[in-house]
Amino acid sequence: MHALFEDAGKFLAGRILSEADASSQIELGSGKRVKVKAANILLKFEKPEPAALMEQAESVAATIELDLAWEFAPDEEFGFADIARDYFSDSAPLTQQAGMLFALYGAPHYFRRAGKGRFKKAPAEILQQALVAIEKKKQLQAQIESWAQELVAGTTPQAIRDELYKILFKPDKNAPEYKAVVEASRNAHKAPLELLQAAGAIDSAYQFHWKRFLFENFPKGTRFPDVTAPQPPSDLPLADVQAYSIDDSMTTEIDDALSVQGLGSGTVTLGIHIAAPGLAIQPGSDLDKLGRARLSTVYMPGYKITMLPDEVVQIYTLDEGRANPAVSLYVTYDEATLEVKDKVTKLERVPVAVNFRHDKLDHIVTEEWLANPQLQVQDTPANLLERRQELMFLHRLAKHLKAGREQVRGKPENFSRPDYTFRLEGNDDAEPQGNEIVSITTRKRGAPLDLIVAEAAIVANSTWGSWMAEMGVPGIYRSQASMAPGVKVRMSTKALPHAGIGVKSYSWATSPLRRYVDLVNQWQIIACARHGATAALAAPFKPKDAELFGIISSFDGAYSAYNGYQAGMERFWTLKYLEQNAITEIDGAVIKDNGPNGVLVRADTLPLVISVAGAQALPRGARVRVKLGEIDEITLDIHGTVTERLDDPNDDSDDAPLDDAAEDDDAEAGPIAIAVDVNETDSPSADTPAP
Repeated sequence: MHALFEDAGKFLAGRILSEADASSQIELGSGKRVKVKAANILLKFEKPEPAALMEQAESVAATIELDLAWEFAPDEEFGFADIARDYFSDSAPLTQQAGMLFALYGAPHYFRRAGKGRFKKAPAEILQQALVAIEKKKQLQAQIESWAQELVAGTTPQAIRDELYKILFKPDKNAPEYKAVVEASRNAHKAPLELLQAAGAIDSAYQFHWKRFLFENFPKGTRFPDVTAPQPPSDLPLADVQAYSIDDSMTTEIDDALSVQGLGSGTVTLGIHIAAPGLAIQPGSDLDKLGRARLSTVYMPGYKITMLPDEVVQIYTLDEGRANPAVSLYVTYDEATLEVKDKVTKLERVPVAVNFRHDKLDHIVTEEWLANPQLQVQDTPANLLERRQELMFLHRLAKHLKAGREQVRGKPENFSRPDYTFRLEGNDDAEPQGNEIVSITTRKRGAPLDLIVAEAAIVANSTWGSWMAEMGVPGIYRSQASMAPGVKVRMSTKALPHAGIGVKSYSWATSPLRRYVDLVNQWQIIACARHGATAALAAPFKPKDAELFGIISSFDGAYSAYNGYQAGMERFWTLKYLEQNAITEIDGAVIKDNGPNGVLVRADTLPLVISVAGAQALPRGARVRVKLGEIDEITLDIHGTVTERLDDPNDDSDDAPLDDAAEDDDAEAGPIAIAVDVNETDSPSADTPAP
């Protein structure tokens, strides 16, 4: 005796070995023995053999017209054998009964299960909806297959072109466009990016990276709505100083300027003057909403996306030749010992005499020029000579401040790597197209003018951070608990120490035209300057204000994305530089092991970190020559092979030390990752009708 039974949604057949009232022992075709409850046995039969019955039943099921079977079925509950007799004949044999059972189980949109071997036909309106859904799914699958064929053939359907960046980076994995790319990649045995590039979906490598960034961060575009910028207060007092700014030539948002008073008197006052959009832009205003939406200016070689509209920036920027609204910090020092005597914050208009551009002055303002008043450099601008004594004092003060911070920090700041400047020939600040000639120049970190500006900013940010805390006014701070490996810089509303800089607290408040958190802090600082002891009551943001935490969270995400894009575009233009100058080899230093990808090497004279083979046994810091491989501008990928070690393995001297390990461990711009997974199993479609 044989039996057909249901087990976990499957039909199984086998030979009954023994029979009891409640259960039977059945041997399957595989030889496995199972115990089956009598209630689960649907058919008992002598012939044919179980395997033959299953095969014949499946063949019969394929011939059954489900529409007709549904018509034959009664409205009330029925058994599969009953409808088999109605559909085939009163004497429907075992194979037809089993075939009908298989057909009913396989058509849940026509027939709902009502028990073991029993069914009830679906209502007509539900059936119609299910049939429409099934037909839609068939058509969708046909569309997916058609698009996939086009991609494999080398053309990109418009629907996929329109959704390209969503498919690659934020896909809906049930969307037909995504499924078509996956299917085409599998069929063509190509990686998705390679397939799409071959099919013409990607117009150019530069546009690919640019449009991807806009898709993820500026889905509505980068244009500003029409806004009216308020004018600064007209009753601000005029400062009795002649200030000057020090920036790169490409800087248009001039946030900070410096002034020096009292040289030779024994007491010198340093003025740190910060552009004050916070005196005019009010929290909650349309301009505030614009700033909060963007959170920061986005920088990239040859271009930038400003946080605020240019017409707004021009009202508050510290342009030369006019008196600009500013929040000024005046720090008075003993001229001989550089001991701090006094600190005061003022809201005022500051006359800016000149906007210095360090890229045009670095070759003049050297340590030698600042240390030797007799040293003359040809073509030194007159307005620079007028301020030579002031710059000499500022440089002396900056070195003193840096040494003090390094004592707190526990070790000196290492500036062994240069800064790099990218210039795109003929770009003129217009949106790049990706085919410009690029030049990359180096600039020594910690150059005198840089050091002066950086130390002044640290003085302002740490002073105002502590001041807000003393006044009970919340601010946005950056802190680092220690210099231990893995301890990162965090943003919070607490005035905590910043170990990496070496200060007791550190707020960001010196770039309010470029960073939204600086503007927020400026509003709080203005409240301190205006209201003194009652500032906490008057400040726009109160202690434990949930809005501040929201700003920190949003800023962290946006700032990280913007910096990542800047790093990616610098890598893109570095790869372009290699191509344009036919550079096939670089010299560099080993950073660390990169697992199965080899070893990371940092180039000596370019802002480039690549993964190389042939250096697995070399220690950190070993200097090597690398032969470069093929460049992929879409993935920003390039590999290399070590051809020669340049330093002496037995030389323990540290002539070219690497920067701090913590800095080396920061994320480097490298090959991009996409969200298309061709190995992923298909997820069920939302259109699949439920049984």
